[in-house]
Amino acid sequence: MKLGAYLFKLVAGRILAALLVLVGILQILDLLDVTTEILDRKLGSAGIAYYALLRLPRLIEQSAPLAVLAGSLFAFAKLAQESAVTALRSTGVSAYRITVMALPAAAVLAAAQLVIGLYVAPKADATLSAWWQASTPREEVKPASSLTFRVGDEIVTARPSEDGRRLADVIIYRRNAAGQLVQRTSAQAAVHQADGWRLENPRFEAIQAAGVSTGAARTMIWTQNIRPADIVALQSSQSTVTPAEARRALRGGVSVRPKTFYDTQVQRAWAGPAACLVMLLLAAPAALANFRGGSATLIAQCLAAGLLFLVFDGAFTALGENGAAPAILAAWAAPAIFAALGATALLYLEG
Repeated sequence: MKLGAYLFKLVAGRILAALLVLVGILQILDLLDVTTEILDRKLGSAGIAYYALLRLPRLIEQSAPLAVLAGSLFAFAKLAQESAVTALRSTGVSAYRITVMALPAAAVLAAAQLVIGLYVAPKADATLSAWWQASTPREEVKPASSLTFRVGDEIVTARPSEDGRRLADVIIYRRNAAGQLVQRTSAQAAVHQADGWRLENPRFEAIQAAGVSTGAARTMIWTQNIRPADIVALQSSQSTVTPAEARRALRGGVSVRPKTFYDTQVQRAWAGPAACLVMLLLAAPAALANFRGGSATLIAQCLAAGLLFLVFDGAFTALGENGAAPAILAAWAAPAIFAALGATALLYLEG
């Protein structure tokens, strides 16, 4: 128990230190881009601090895998340098057991990354977007431009209001299962209500085998699959899609990208935190480094493997988002391959 607690404390401490350094660097680089604009908006130092606080969850999520890699390398290298691993192996404690006892330190950060990615970061991003939009000077507010998006099998164009609760000049193109246009609906406006979006003065043009039939109504309920927050997110052109938004898009909600993109994002929500565990496995061989010769080479190889994992992970994700690979393969292939690589290297060095 004492050995396990010592290893957990050692690895967790190094990982936390690496995380603080990485997040600090990213935070500084981020603030360099926006500090001038925040001050121009007369928000002062309080605005800078508030912006940094709201950006913090997303930066922690992005830095977690690299923090585990760097922190684990420092911890295992320290054990190797002090010949602690040699002493432990002489008492029957294998490198496998040392790795397993260190694994909870990475698992804690992986769990934190999962919670941040699913719950904390999306709320912080929405709050940041609303605060940034509210603080924009009136003379810089651009007139609402037309948006084009999908709702299930429908393609919609409309001009949204600033709060996303009203759409003007709405045109809805309804398609059948084969992707063919079957109906065009136009309306002066669509207003969000408790029971869905109400179309004002809609007109219908249905395409049938016999020709085009038309119709009109004063009002009608259109859909319940769109939230005002979705419209606001489209206006702000947010590049990050949360897992909840991806699941809503797959169930017929607002979407602007292919279905394969949202399938991949749902898988990535769970595969992303697994990168922390993979990084620890890739760093574990450093514990067996021989500081009398060749230690720098082994540690460099562990570091290179971790960075190469990030490259492959991003490449597989891009393939999945574009439909070139199944979503589950795109999200989990790199973690599975490099976890096996780390375990194989550890097995080879342990002999």
